[in-house]
Amino acid sequence: MRNYEMMFIVDPNVPEDEIEKIKSQVESVVTDGGGQIAEVEMMGRRKLAYEVSRHREGFYVLLTVVANGEIVKEVERRLRVMDQVLRYITVRTDDETKKLEKMREHREKKQARRDKNRPASEGDQPAVS
Repeated sequence: MRNYEMMFIVDPNVPEDEIEKIKSQVESVVTDGGGQIAEVEMMGRRKLAYEVSRHREGFYVLLTVVANGEIVKEVERRLRVMDQVLRYITVRTDDETKKLEKMREHREKKQARRDKNRPASEGDQPAVS
């Protein structure tokens, strides 16, 4: 199982209840396949960077998912055939998490070496009388 972020943009003319149905369909595909929905963010109506199918705005939905590749393929297939969905993208995020974790560990080790090799400051030594 891997971590993914799935974002899709829905036609802004689609009513809220239809958007909710699309979101619940995606969630059911993920959960039925054995995956987990970590987070759902309804980002709302936003301006698109460029015109898509004669639309300048879209309703953005972001899902954070823990699933395998087969589940992701099925979700993408279903989003592809929905006329209300203008665009979708899926990004695997576990590689980024691993990179960030490695960088953090490296910084901590480097700091520990610096602290170990640093001479004690004058305020740390006891006074000699």
